Amino acid sequence: MKAVVVNKEGTGVEVVETSLRPLKVGEALVDVEYCGVCHTDLHVAHGDFGKKPGRILGHEGIGIVREVAEGVTSLKVGDRVSIAWFFEGCGRCEYCVTGNETLCRSVINAGYTADGGMAQECIVTADYAVKVPEGLDPAQASSITCAGVTTYKAIKVGKPQPGQWVVIWGAGGLGNLAVQYAKKVFNTNVVAVDINDDKLALAKEVGADYVINGKKEDPVKKILELSNGGAHISVVTAVSKVAFNQAIDSARAAGKVVAVGLPSETMDVSIVKTVLDGIEIIGSLVGTREDLKEAFEFGAQGLVVPVVQTRTIEEAPAIFEEMEQGKIQGRMVIDMKAGCSCGHKH
Repeated sequence: MKAVVVNKEGTGVEVVETSLRPLKVGEALVDVEYCGVCHTDLHVAHGDFGKKPGRILGHEGIGIVREVAEGVTSLKVGDRVSIAWFFEGCGRCEYCVTGNETLCRSVINAGYTADGGMAQECIVTADYAVKVPEGLDPAQASSITCAGVTTYKAIKVGKPQPGQWVVIWGAGGLGNLAVQYAKKVFNTNVVAVDINDDKLALAKEVGADYVINGKKEDPVKKILELSNGGAHISVVTAVSKVAFNQAIDSARAAGKVVAVGLPSETMDVSIVKTVLDGIEIIGSLVGTREDLKEAFEFGAQGLVVPVVQTRTIEEAPAIFEEMEQGKIQGRMVIDMKAGCSCGHKH
């Protein structure tokens, strides 16, 4: 089978021919249909979290179960399932048993500490593969598996009320989904901030009430004006220190700033404003299996429609290059069936 792996130097990606080991108890073999490409894949490919040469990337995988091993009761052959960043937890620590399983200290992540879904086949831990509901397009589902559930969860932890002001910082692959969840699921007033007009046009198209280009006007001033006092919730998906700082500056009293993007710098937080205005800063990491189930459901209902573009596996190195240059609109999704000559029926 073909797979997209981190190159030998741990500095980028290459497409290779490889094969998988036999299944172990509790596992399932999935014929991958689609796998989205996420900014985190770029971090892993570049060794930003430690070098991972040879690792099969991908944590936005969707595919059909071809085989289940002994002990599997949660899946059957023919089920459509996800391969997500939260690949497996220990199932018994304080985080796993209190609904915070993504924070499990011995978590396994697809495409990072386990081989992921950017290949024609993938082995999953059956109990951690979330089923995709009927009626949800698999290419769109791939985007919800990470970008969707991440932004859905980030807005959810802010506990939005209908009519409140939610600002989405960064209108890329995560941001355009964040706009849709904030508007169509949580019924809030949505402002999208970016420095790229194309991305802002897309944000407007998918439901943003207002868009602000941070290079052309001062977003803090504009948000305070529009919302009459500041954002109730700011979700920062941008990989930019500036955006994090502006999110703090434009929060209203008792506002929440939810950190999602992973720039390597630090945030500057005024202690005085944080104390006097009762500001909450929350880190939000992907989502649990339950969050993903909910995020999928809103997709199946047609409330949230990911903007995806499909490419072939051979184009993977080019996709990573485009991502690095910030040229990507919406989400790039690799169609694992395109140009496939593996002999399996997909």
